[in-house]
Amino acid sequence: MLNISGIVNGVVLDHIQAGKSMQIYKYLGLDKLDCQIAIIKNVRSDKMGKKDIIKIECGIDTLNLDVLGYLDHNITINIISDGKVCDKIPLTLPKKITNVIRCKNPRCITSVEPHLPHIFHLTDPETELYRCAYCEEKYR
Repeated sequence: MLNISGIVNGVVLDHIQAGKSMQIYKYLGLDKLDCQIAIIKNVRSDKMGKKDIIKIECGIDTLNLDVLGYLDHNITINIISDGKVCDKIPLTLPKKITNVIRCKNPRCITSVEPHLPHIFHLTDPETELYRCAYCEEKYR
């Protein structure tokens, strides 16, 4: 059995759907951080069968929680201080996301003006439907 030690101060992203940790690593820009990061894939889990875990030895303020909420709002964020979990932050679907997904409508202003931010608003939380702020194109 593989044993990964805990972190003293930082953040643990737990209950990540198995195989999704690299996507989260990319979207959060974790490669640009100058801190220790551990990605543990396919961990046995009673609740999920298998899951991924990301341990980050840095503060929560370096993470974009809206990106995390959009990618998977079932992820558990554990704040670690002095080697112990001091807080758990629940995620929700963000009401607005910017530059996470791109509008695929060829007539959208973002396809002509590439410098514009790609902004999407949550229009139906039950179906997790987002719409482009400029052209109302659907994105699920």
